[in-house]
Amino acid sequence: MSNKQLQIWGVLFCGSAVILGAFGAHLLSDMLSNDALQSFEVGVRYQFFHGLVLLFLSLTSNSQKFTNRAARLFIVGTLLFSISIYLLSMSTMYGDTGLPTILGPVTPIGGLMLILGWISLLVGFART
Repeated sequence: MSNKQLQIWGVLFCGSAVILGAFGAHLLSDMLSNDALQSFEVGVRYQFFHGLVLLFLSLTSNSQKFTNRAARLFIVGTLLFSISIYLLSMSTMYGDTGLPTILGPVTPIGGLMLILGWISLLVGFART
């Protein structure tokens, strides 16, 4: 994965996290329960942090296999984790849609991918 690709993903994640954070704070605050709003904010926070990590990785050498592996895990993990949390949080507005049954397992899979990305970075940095 090139540095430019990492920069694009990082900026997309960070920029959209700011937009989604504002959306949650100003538009969803009256529509969601406190628990659902807190869950939404967790998705925003994880998306923003992993966007920053991708920007950091774009400043490092992209020739290292562990960097590419970690970046891919962060991208896919963030998409699965954060988007599933957003949808699950907002599903409370629409009653019983069956969405929690479908998306329930997606969130921990995304979280596991994020953890594996961090492990990949740890192992790679320890080896260099």
